Amino acid sequence: MSEEPVKWLNEVETETWLNIWSLYVWLPSRLDAQLKENIGISHYEYFALAQISMAPEQKLRMSELAALSDMTLSHLSRVVTRLEKQGWVTRLPDPDDGRSTLAALTEEGWELVRRAAPGHVNEVRKLVFDNLEQKEIEQLSAIMPKIVDSLNPPRKPRA
Repeated sequence: MSEEPVKWLNEVETETWLNIWSLYVWLPSRLDAQLKENIGISHYEYFALAQISMAPEQKLRMSELAALSDMTLSHLSRVVTRLEKQGWVTRLPDPDDGRSTLAALTEEGWELVRRAAPGHVNEVRKLVFDNLEQKEIEQLSAIMPKIVDSLNPPRKPRA
């Protein structure tokens, strides 16, 4: 077995990687803390609810929701089970495909999203966008899909 020579990170790449690592560790925990403190749900739960709330008729196939939420089907199933127990989501058979299940937002779920969204958006703005110039936001917007595309299988583009 032949090994390719290692192309070590240069100083700028190392610094960039360390910043990506910190972002990976701290951003989810800060968003999770804000949502749990303000509304009592996790970031995963909020993200699933938010994706369903933006879908036509506030319903999404579980497989589609998993892809949009960047969760495995098994992880999403556990999240949706918690949301169902709270009365925020229901699972329905897909009338267009009997093999699929839809996750549908309830009125209570919609109200929760409406209450949670302002605080969540403020936290995202505070932690990410308020720290950047408009040009940097545009650069980040151009850069991030290239990194994300290398991590994930093909999926629908985000709106």
